Amino acid sequence: MPLRRRFHRKPHAAPEETAGDTVEIDVSQLPGIFRSPEWLRDLGFLAWFLVGVGAVLVGAVWIFAQISSIAVPVVVGAIVAAVAGPLVSGMERHRIPRAAGAAIVTLGVIALGVVILLLVLAGIVDQQDEIKAAANSALDKIQGWAKDAGADNTSSSSQDVSSAVSSGGHTFLNGLADGIKGLTSFALFISFTLFSIFFLLKDGHKIRAFVDRHLGVPSTVATTITRRTITSMRKYFLGLTIVAAFNGTVVGLGAWALGVPLAGTIAIVTFVLAYIPFVGAFVSGAFAVILALASEGTTTALIMLVIVILANGLLQNIVQPIAFGATLDLNPLAVLIVTISAGGLFGMIGMIVAAPLLSAAVHISGDLRRAKLEAMAATEPATAEALG
Repeated sequence: MPLRRRFHRKPHAAPEETAGDTVEIDVSQLPGIFRSPEWLRDLGFLAWFLVGVGAVLVGAVWIFAQISSIAVPVVVGAIVAAVAGPLVSGMERHRIPRAAGAAIVTLGVIALGVVILLLVLAGIVDQQDEIKAAANSALDKIQGWAKDAGADNTSSSSQDVSSAVSSGGHTFLNGLADGIKGLTSFALFISFTLFSIFFLLKDGHKIRAFVDRHLGVPSTVATTITRRTITSMRKYFLGLTIVAAFNGTVVGLGAWALGVPLAGTIAIVTFVLAYIPFVGAFVSGAFAVILALASEGTTTALIMLVIVILANGLLQNIVQPIAFGATLDLNPLAVLIVTISAGGLFGMIGMIVAAPLLSAAVHISGDLRRAKLEAMAATEPATAEALG
């Protein structure tokens, strides 16, 4: 039997492990290995924050549109009550019951509104023929300029404008009625507004205390928020009234000195539309310049345009700081952006209250920041003493 040589294979030797190849892993660091960068997490948080803000804003716009017949009169009443509140408080200090003072101020608001409405409507309706002739004359001049520039086929537009102007008073009244249809009816709007004004003047302090208790923030913070909001609204509209009266006086006197018809109506329209930021000044200025162009010619219209620009520009910049004081403290560009945006979302009411609410938000933020800094400054010495 042949001999077989058996070979025994040695097992592969395991690699030698050295102390330098062993790595100790901190288990507490494992959860953070695959975390996203901090800047990316912040960007995601900001994106979802903007989505949430957008959803809330869309919901607020939808709710406001559904209840506009009630919300708009209440907002108007709140504005009037914020401005006229000191009058009721002053009467109360002179032993006049708050309810009686609220009734007196409400009646005064009614009387003022009726006087302004009658003055505007009377000036437009009673001088309808003069406005028609002035508008036709202005249109002829504009057509002449267009022909000189090479434009043709303007006769049809002239006829359309003439027919529209011929029923100017009727169209104005119909337009007013159509605008109020969204509030269910003019009588409903007026009644809700007066109802809101009276009860907000009468029970405003109680309503404010209720709001302070239910804002969900500390009482001092809630008081700061409501106080700043009411103060900003009050000072803003009081200052705006002064500016509006100044603009109306300057533009009205300018129209009277130039011999422009309806100088009184121009002054009142300028005063009323001054409560609508930016847009109101443009509309009232265009109204005055068109009447000047139609009645007195190009030179007078240019002078009227200069007066309007001065009243709403240089001269207003002198009066406005005195009227508003430090209430707004806002960049005009920020006011323009917020006003137009709020107008697009909430209509005319949004345009009117955007600037004072923005001012209130800025001042509330400043008050809270100062309070926080004061608290930190007060705690630092105490901490230092405790450690020492």
